[in-house]
Amino acid sequence: MKNNRIILALKRFLDGDVSFEPKEKKVQQRRQTTHHETTVAERYVKWHDKNAYKVFRGFYIAASVVVATCIIGTLLFTVSYLPPYGQAENPANNEVTERYIEHAMEETGAVNIVAGVILDYRAFDTFGESCVLFVAACSVMMLLKKSKKGKREEMLEKYNPKRDPVVKSLAMVLVPFNLMLGIYVVLNGHLSPGGGFSGGAIMGASLILFSSAFGYRKVRTIITEKVVKVVTFVSLTFYAFAKGYSFFTGANHIHSIISPGTPGRIISAGLILPLNIAVGFVVTMTMYSFYALFTKEEI
Repeated sequence: MKNNRIILALKRFLDGDVSFEPKEKKVQQRRQTTHHETTVAERYVKWHDKNAYKVFRGFYIAASVVVATCIIGTLLFTVSYLPPYGQAENPANNEVTERYIEHAMEETGAVNIVAGVILDYRAFDTFGESCVLFVAACSVMMLLKKSKKGKREEMLEKYNPKRDPVVKSLAMVLVPFNLMLGIYVVLNGHLSPGGGFSGGAIMGASLILFSSAFGYRKVRTIITEKVVKVVTFVSLTFYAFAKGYSFFTGANHIHSIISPGTPGRIISAGLILPLNIAVGFVVTMTMYSFYALFTKEEI
């Protein structure tokens, strides 16, 4: 029997039914599991999503308390060194005030001493205030102009309803007179109480009244976002270069081509009149920009 099996195996080998090539070993596959060890980055992202707001809010509150405490402490420390109220030698009664009162009209050409101080002696202070208005308008523009186009169009239509005829009739009477009053206050700021800030506020209120009565589309035919930016930028640039020239010539005792003019005349007071006009434009554009952006999210 054993010999027969050997003969049969030899016969199968000769027929090609048997091969001596080594068989491939089956690689045992690892069992897949759902367990996954989280990495440091994944743990940080998970912690950030869960606790970031709390940490930021706590840091914000702590930083606010520290900053407010420092400011309050600095102010209290400064106030402790102020002289007692009512003494004759106080800084409020020094030679600066006396010079303003006695020589302001001669040196600035302005009958209104306040206009001479804020637009001549302290013109850069007023320039800083105008820049603050411009920066505030730009900030509001960047923050509020984020609505989607469809939503914005819907909001614009909401603020263009049918207007009340009574409001229209009153606006038709009041707006021209208000604009004339604002222009008068600006142009006479160096002769009487007024100036660019108050006159610009009156003209800005006139534009707001006109927009409320006749709709934003009527105002947009004249005042657009581009017009607001160009007018404000040109006014501030003119202000900076004009007073820069005035201060440079005065500090270096160089003859200035700008004359203070004759006190009491409308075309006088040197640069005070054009600076009042520039400030009036800035205030007007800023006021209307705030109104348009807070109500319609566009100018």
